[in-house]
Amino acid sequence: MWDEAFPSFLIGLREGLEAGLIVSILIATLVRFDQRNRLPQVWTGVAAALALSLSFGAVLTFTAASLSGHAQEAFGGVLSLIAVGFVTAMVFWMRRSARTLSAELKEKVQASLALGAGALVLTSFLAVAREGLETSLFLWTNVRTAGESTGPLIGAAAGLLLSAGLCWALYRRALRMNLTRFFTITGAGLIVIAAGVLGYGLRDLQESGLVGGGASYAFDLGGRLDASSWYATLVQGTLNLTVTMTVLQVVGYVAYLCIVMTLFVEGLRGSGAAPTSAPAPAAGPTAASGAGDGVAGGARKADPPGRPGRRRWVLPAALVAGPAVVAAVVIAVGADKPAGAATVAVSEAECGRGFTAPAPGQQVFQMHNTGDKVAEVYLVNPATGAVYGEIEGLAPGTTRALTATIGTGDYAWRCVPTGGRSVTSAAVHVTGGGEVKAVKPVAEDDLKGPLDSYKQYVVQGLASLRTETARLQADVRAGDLAAARADWLTAHLRYASLGAAYGTFGDLDGRINGRPDGLADKAGDKDFSGFLRLEHGLWHGRSAAELTPVADQLAADVAKLGEDFPGQDFDPGDLPLRAHEILENTLQFELTGDTDQGSGSNLATAQANLAGTQELLTVLRPLLDERDPQLLARVDAGVKQVGDLLAAAHGPEGWTPLDRLPADHRRRLNGAVGRLLEDLAPIPALLEIRKAA
Repeated sequence: MWDEAFPSFLIGLREGLEAGLIVSILIATLVRFDQRNRLPQVWTGVAAALALSLSFGAVLTFTAASLSGHAQEAFGGVLSLIAVGFVTAMVFWMRRSARTLSAELKEKVQASLALGAGALVLTSFLAVAREGLETSLFLWTNVRTAGESTGPLIGAAAGLLLSAGLCWALYRRALRMNLTRFFTITGAGLIVIAAGVLGYGLRDLQESGLVGGGASYAFDLGGRLDASSWYATLVQGTLNLTVTMTVLQVVGYVAYLCIVMTLFVEGLRGSGAAPTSAPAPAAGPTAASGAGDGVAGGARKADPPGRPGRRRWVLPAALVAGPAVVAAVVIAVGADKPAGAATVAVSEAECGRGFTAPAPGQQVFQMHNTGDKVAEVYLVNPATGAVYGEIEGLAPGTTRALTATIGTGDYAWRCVPTGGRSVTSAAVHVTGGGEVKAVKPVAEDDLKGPLDSYKQYVVQGLASLRTETARLQADVRAGDLAAARADWLTAHLRYASLGAAYGTFGDLDGRINGRPDGLADKAGDKDFSGFLRLEHGLWHGRSAAELTPVADQLAADVAKLGEDFPGQDFDPGDLPLRAHEILENTLQFELTGDTDQGSGSNLATAQANLAGTQELLTVLRPLLDERDPQLLARVDAGVKQVGDLLAAAHGPEGWTPLDRLPADHRRRLNGAVGRLLEDLAPIPALLEIRKAA
């Protein structure tokens, strides 16, 4: 938990100390001018600022919770960018203003004493509110990044408590502290954390659809690093660096860190500022010397008869309660907006209770689980079963918003409790709207035919692979390495065309086609085996005697795979996922040259991956054509374009190595694969197995 708490601890410590120093200066100035009776006005402004900050956090939390999934991503992404801007400005402002902050505040206090109580309350309120709002925004962003609130809230509380203790010690002169160094160190730390928040915010915007490039990964270490390990969790919690990041995330992170940190360090070198320590003199009667009676607004007069002293707290109470009341109004008004109609019940007994015919257009329904089981709920066309919107995993007693676009037609709710029976509500008819696209649900039985066809394709492919691998083994044993190189390519391309089944191959996939990444001795490691190990040896002058054990092991592993596969479980829901994942791996590994061990055959492997994708699309075609024929047409066009670009790299001399491919050709190939991936991306959601079917 502490790794998720640290960023919030740092922001709480830094912002708390800034706000505490401001309050200390205000209090010390009043004491110096013998105006202790005005201290409640300072505390009133501070309390009002705290109330505003807490209310702001509540509004942020509610607003995000009431949005749809994509809207939440967009909302969180935009606020993350705003938080980065605030923190960056705060770091530079404090570095620039630390030396003059005390004098400026003292001048404002003296002016406020002349203007009256309201001016002093406003001065303290404005001075503290900025720090409080920044803290609320950045803490909300940290909670969203961490995915839970306990760690960040504990970290923020610890930072605020420590800052309060430091401020008290500084005020009482029990502690001397080099504040310039403190703000320099924490400023550098916050810049690093803000860079991570920027990367997270950019990813949110990509997932919301507002920013493109969500499928263009700079790196994906998920296959090499355990994302749940302590070290990965530590790095993610403190720096917001994850095992998988897009190109935009990495560019944003590095650019922000380089630019802002450079400006910050250069500013430190050019400032030449002397260390700043405790800003406030010790409180006490002796500190009042020199104040005199000429200061406007001296000791407060006694309350006149008939006006009890307790009335002096009416204004402070109103100032403190005001932000909370405003926040409550905003939340109350906001609560009415997304509902649009009465809350809709979800359960076996009350499915659809409260549902009335909605108006055409985009509507938000508040779905409340009134039963005792976790449930899925779907807004469907009762005649065809087509799905307009859905919520999965709705826990008992909870409410979540479902956003759907309503057109002319019939609508009903289908409630599917876990372990219970599916129930469909009474239908309502809507008129006056346009045609709305819905998703025809897919049942597990719908994927049975495609799955059986694809398994048969894999079984036949493995039989051919076994024959081809045995021929490769014989070449190596006979010492005919030239023939082995030719037969290696044939066998390896066969295996590369079976990509959709890799998930069922288990450990055998790593032994047959594993990469040396992560191994201690890379290509020379004893645990490196399979096709790529044999490729490295065949194209790096290894002898037949050295390669015979590798070829023997490869042939044995392929034979075992052919025997085991027919009995392996193949989740039907995995089939649509593979349509996207095969070429995603192609773009990540083959078209970067990451897997090349000397043969220069990455483009040949990419073509085999494309053939495997085409086979998968062939068995899924009836389901896709029934649900989105336009998508299928775009995918077919994209497959042809990628196929033509790959075929152009194969001439009479063989395949062009990736590093010799003309730069323009390579850019066009990468772009075509990227566009095809974007077209393939909706297929998993389109063919997701739904209980509404």
